[in-house]
Amino acid sequence: MQNTKLLLASVGFTALTALAGCSFPGVYKVDIQQGNVVTQDMIDQLRPGMTHRQVRFIMGSPMITDTFHPNRWDYLYSYQAGGSQRLQERVSLVFDANDRLAGLAGDFMPGVSKEQAIMGAEREQAPATPAQPAPQAAPPAPGSLLEELQREVDAAEPVPVPRPRPLETR
Repeated sequence: MQNTKLLLASVGFTALTALAGCSFPGVYKVDIQQGNVVTQDMIDQLRPGMTHRQVRFIMGSPMITDTFHPNRWDYLYSYQAGGSQRLQERVSLVFDANDRLAGLAGDFMPGVSKEQAIMGAEREQAPATPAQPAPQAAPPAPGSLLEELQREVDAAEPVPVPRPRPLETR
């Protein structure tokens, strides 16, 4: 009788322990973001020779400033959508002895966005071969929507894009 109670208690404890590790369907899991969000646009704005203040304005405060390597700033970003694989990105910025930006290393490179990398824009272009001229599209029918759109496009005037003033360096 006592062995049966002990066996029943141990089976129940084992079942509860096993259930504690399971995920139940329909239970919401929180997305977890940690660190500095770094985008390709931010990296593209960086230029060699920028000061600490200029870099901090673009990138934000670094996540890690190592006391043994004060000329290196590390930006880490980690994202885990509810219950899925964790994604991590890292960028390290290196400054020279004059506290000017000297280089960067990590998951981002200047000038190549992830979209361009996916589309293959970073690959070398094949040598140009004489190609046949592209066939011309037939002009849109008079009074059609395409003709009206083409007239609007032809009548559009370019507008200059305002450029921000450069940061003052002291």
